Amino acid sequence: MFRRWSLSLAVLALIALACQGQGGGRPDPGDPPPTPVKGLPSSMVALGDSITAAYGSCLAPTACPRNSWATGDGTLVNSHYRRILAANPAIRGHVRNVARPGSSAADLPGQALAARPGVDYVTILAGANDACRGGMTSRSAFRESVSRALSTIKSTMPRARVLVVAIPNIYRVWEIGRTNKVAVGVWKSGVCPNLLANPTSTAPADVSRRKAFRDRITAYNAQLAGACAAYGSRCRYEDSSFRFKFDLNMLSALDFFHPNAAGQSALARETYPDSFTW
Repeated sequence: MFRRWSLSLAVLALIALACQGQGGGRPDPGDPPPTPVKGLPSSMVALGDSITAAYGSCLAPTACPRNSWATGDGTLVNSHYRRILAANPAIRGHVRNVARPGSSAADLPGQALAARPGVDYVTILAGANDACRGGMTSRSAFRESVSRALSTIKSTMPRARVLVVAIPNIYRVWEIGRTNKVAVGVWKSGVCPNLLANPTSTAPADVSRRKAFRDRITAYNAQLAGACAAYGSRCRYEDSSFRFKFDLNMLSALDFFHPNAAGQSALARETYPDSFTW
């Protein structure tokens, strides 16, 4: 039994290590740098939470940046980075994902400070954790955190095109999973309790709690849109992530909450800009 557990732990450790790839592969130092393609970014950074860190999208309960909708360089997800790389090889090796599982809007200013100055393209997707646990972050505090992060980006990355992505319609996770016995069983572990606690209950208190969660996500997205508009012409708010109707097979089997590789691919496809000239 001990050897079996040791082998299992070793396999999980190897999987977790494989999942940690930052993405972007460094160019050979002996090769001349590619000429940047006009109209496309040659560097990027992604800010956010477990969605952008691609938590659970590999075979272990850990971040898996190679599958990130934003910066992933794995073969399963045609990320923003891979789409840009196909047309502009100059971006290779100039990509960073500072998103962390568990992060809330309050962590965005610190993530912005950790990003490299002078980046061409910044993606931001955060807010689920602000609504999922405990007393939900107030609208004003959420907006203040997002605005502080954007202020840092403007001062350290003034040339950057900033893409602020709406929080997906997480309420749909409950809608499509509440009749699935496996998902309901997994949610008992405490996944996003403000939405998913007592998922089969129709008691007024549970219905009200879920509605409050749904309304807060909508309110956060309004704050994201407002903060982006206040930033100016170099910020674009993209709400297709909220409007997209994902399926249960796009969620990780580990928690039936986070996007799996198929979900990450859909998120990348729905949010990729039609151009970078905004």
